[in-house]
Amino acid sequence: MQKKIDLVNGPVLSSLTRLAVPIMATSLIQMAYNMTDMIWIGRIGSSAVASVGAAGMYMWLSNGLAALAKMGGQVNVGHALGASNSEEAAEYASNALQLTLTLGIIYGLVCILGAKPLIHFFHLNQAQVIRDAIYYLEITCGLVLFSFLNQTYTGLFTAIGNSRPVFLATTTGLVVNIILDPVLIFGIGPFPVLRVTGAAIATVIAQMIVTVMFFIFAMKDTVLFQYVRYLKKPDLHHLKGIVRIGFPTSVQSMLFTGISMIIARLVAGYGDAAVAVQKVGSQIESISWMTADGFAAAVNSFTSQNHGAGKKRRIYQGYVSALKVVFVWGIFCTLLLICCPAPVFRIFITEKDVIPLGVDYLRILGVSQLFMSLEITTAGAFSGYGKTVPPSVISIVFTALRIPLALILVHTTLALNGIWWSITISSILKGVLLFVWFYIFMRGEKIIYNRK
Repeated sequence: MQKKIDLVNGPVLSSLTRLAVPIMATSLIQMAYNMTDMIWIGRIGSSAVASVGAAGMYMWLSNGLAALAKMGGQVNVGHALGASNSEEAAEYASNALQLTLTLGIIYGLVCILGAKPLIHFFHLNQAQVIRDAIYYLEITCGLVLFSFLNQTYTGLFTAIGNSRPVFLATTTGLVVNIILDPVLIFGIGPFPVLRVTGAAIATVIAQMIVTVMFFIFAMKDTVLFQYVRYLKKPDLHHLKGIVRIGFPTSVQSMLFTGISMIIARLVAGYGDAAVAVQKVGSQIESISWMTADGFAAAVNSFTSQNHGAGKKRRIYQGYVSALKVVFVWGIFCTLLLICCPAPVFRIFITEKDVIPLGVDYLRILGVSQLFMSLEITTAGAFSGYGKTVPPSVISIVFTALRIPLALILVHTTLALNGIWWSITISSILKGVLLFVWFYIFMRGEKIIYNRK
């Protein structure tokens, strides 16, 4: 088993890069994982994409709940390891995994029992779209426990400076998903044609396999998991520490999704094709935000361990190094979406009447990619410090701004494009303001000028 990367000693860029590259690769794999579903489902038609788009909102919502244990566990484990306190780190890891298990079971039951009213919220138009959305929701969110566990294991492995298991487990899941998708969707060989339901089953099976692999990697780990006691009684002190750090991020993520669901309902007013465009467009847009999110995870762990070790100057150096990489990636994604929207969108949906809508979406959202990457990376640095409130405040306030802004812009000549512009404008504001906030924070903490 690969030992953890030493994040508190040695060259800053080298340490950060060695941790970040597997995480970024994992994010790209996760993006491909999601896109695989979308490519195959797109071959069924835009109505099937609309079904997955509506049900997928609740999977997205679940990520906010999962973030409670993941973020709280990752940051606290990083702080403890930075302070060379392995026993404390193991306590936080144990409680994070137990909390994950509890939340995953509760959310799954809610989605199974309330699938119909949850899908009816979007006011979808076609009966078949509604039925497919309900089936997809019941399967993917009903068994969301595996997704929850995978996210927490990802956070904990990243916290100890070992991102290799995350890469290997996620890659395996992608391969399984790629194989199962066409087989279960189109009924290849002895399998029946399951369409959208098949895609849901393929996704859950892949997630289950990833969870098993994480557990095997954890059994072989000698840094953290050998000290973790899965069946030990939860400790209130450590649970409070996890919730204190994870709660703002969890609320931020769930409110972000809730606001996005309201936006999706506005989009649904322009027809199921518009819902499909938003679903596919967001998957394409994930080229930038999932990669930035992966790099932010590395920044989080780098910051948390060095904060625990009291090395302020090293935190600043790591953040600046991260921004340089993210800046280049953000520019690339901006150029890709603005200059090549049509060929990229055709990979997912080939219906001629839908493509122009997709081109508009990608060009408008392309303007904000650099700023969105800046926001995500800075949020990772803030969170590594245990300061999850600032990124949560910025995100909640300016994501909420999308609703009134969209309601205003749709009544102009922009129409549907006004909704896309409300998303882009808010993303630009979030990126700029969070960066300024973190700069002020670093000045106040004397991080910039401290030479230790």
